[in-house]
Order: sequence, then C-alpha cells, then structure tokens
Amino acid sequence: MTSLLVCSGGGHLKQLWSLRPRLDLDDEVLWVTFDTGLSRSLLADEDVVFAPYASPRDVINSAKGALLAEKLMRSRAISRVVSTGASLAVSFFPSARVRRIPCHYIESATRSEGPSLAGRIVARIPGVHVYTQYPALADHRWKYVGALFDGYRPGPSITDPPASPRKIVVTLGTTESYDFRRLVDKLEPILPRDAEVLWQTGSTNMTGSSVPFRETVPAEEMTAAIAEADLVIAHCGTGSAITAMDAGKCAVLVPRMAAHNEHIDDHQSMTAAELDRRGLVVRAFVEDLNNDVFQRAMRRSVEVVPNPPPFPLVESKPR
Repeated sequence: MTSLLVCSGGGHLKQLWSLRPRLDLDDEVLWVTFDTGLSRSLLADEDVVFAPYASPRDVINSAKGALLAEKLMRSRAISRVVSTGASLAVSFFPSARVRRIPCHYIESATRSEGPSLAGRIVARIPGVHVYTQYPALADHRWKYVGALFDGYRPGPSITDPPASPRKIVVTLGTTESYDFRRLVDKLEPILPRDAEVLWQTGSTNMTGSSVPFRETVPAEEMTAAIAEADLVIAHCGTGSAITAMDAGKCAVLVPRMAAHNEHIDDHQSMTAAELDRRGLVVRAFVEDLNNDVFQRAMRRSVEVVPNPPPFPLVESKPR
C-alpha cells in the first residue's frame, strides 16, 4: 500500500516534508506536488509525480489536477492521502473519498486565525479529517494534535554578532504569481555595500534593478548559504522560515501584503506574528526595516527540538 502525500509547492511542501517523520507512515510514500527547483531538490530521492501548476483559485489547472488524481487512484493501491494544501488537496480528495480512502488535511501553519479557502472546501467533503495547528481553533470538526512549529525553540543569545553583516541571504521564495519588488527596493540602499548578498527573487520583476539577482537557487545551495549567513531576510513563506530555523538562524521575516498585490491575502502577516511570538524570527514590515531590526535578529538563534512529539493522524482504514 502507498501513502499519497499531496501538496502545492513552496511552504506547503516544506511543511509536509518537515511533518512527515512525525506522521508515523508505515507504508510506501508517493509525493504529488508542483515541478519547481525546491521540489526537485527536496524530493530527489523520493517517488514523486509532478502535477500541473495551479495558482490560487485556478479552476482550469485544478481540474487537470483532478484528472491526475483519477489516474493515480486507478493505478496505485493508495492507503491514505495526506495534504498540507492548497489547491492540490481540493483536486485529489474527492477522487480518494469516492473510493473511501482516508484523507487527512493539515491546515497550513500560516493560518492562525482560521482555515484557508482550500481548508474550508475540503472540510465539507464527507470523511475528510481536518487538522488545525492552533489549539484555539480546534472544535468538533477541526482537530488539534500538534503543530509544525513545536519542532523549534529559541536558542542561546549571540553576544558578539558582527557590527555589520558580512554574508546576507535575501529570499523572496518561489511564488510564481506575485511580485515583491517593494522589499528589494527597500533593502538595496540600506544593506552594507561590502557585504556578500545572495538575492533570490523568484517571479519578482527585477527590471532596472542593479542587484545581482537569481530567480531560483537549488535547495542545497540555499541551505548552505543560509547556514553561513550572518543575516537572513525573507518573505514570510513557511518554506523560507523552516529553512532558516533548520539552520539555527533567527530570520527577519517580511510579510507580503495583499494591499500591494503581493499575495492573495495577509496570511503571511499572521505567520510572522506567530513565529515572532515564539521567539523564532523577527517580524518586520517593509517600511520598518533598518539596521536595528537586523541586529536584533543577528543576536538570536534557533534550535531544532530533538525528537519532537508525533503528529498522530486519526486512525481509519480504507473500506
């Protein structure tokens, strides 16, 4: 039998990848996600099928995802489907539930004030188990059994950070549909001129910018660069946050804002607030970025919790 792990790219994939050891899956695993540099690096040694990319509320490509789901359900013996969202869960769960295959939807850690649109949709599908990562949001429908961020804690303070960062990573993530040029334009004049800066800009329009940007950076290279950096500045995607925390870094997380057409809503601000509350990042909005913010982040560290608690899925078997 095969556990099907289904999710969109970026932060959704990083969350499911990080949670996987805590899920106690005792059979083979097949991944379904979007074809990105991150997914190819992260899942290089995994059994994976790439789905057509679907941006938020992309009906046509979501329908293509549903056709892929039908194909896989017919060709593989699937024991369960687990997803951290977003659109691919909506595409895959109906096909699985028609066959009475157990489905588990773990709402993104970004959703601290309530379910996403995808979460609200799949919660209406009979037999789908839905999980929130915030105890206050648990009710008769949404279960709380743990959270991704339980795997991290604040580390020791760094008493002697460099007066000026020598190596800096700036990552805007791999979101294909939204621009974050505001962050680049804010940082370009205020970062130290003699610093070595890795700029990873994704789909942001960099026309006219003088920074030596790269749209994508292989996961292994990004991980190594963050581990060596004095300062990490990132959009507040969970993928970027997880990579920084895994490297022991307290990153400056900058939320994309819907008012500037930088994302579909302001869930990144919720994520940044929760991680800041836990002492794992420094949250700052674009207009607030300055050297004091950078120094605050450079004086902190993050630790990975050894043997984090399991994330037990509700026991159910195909019928």
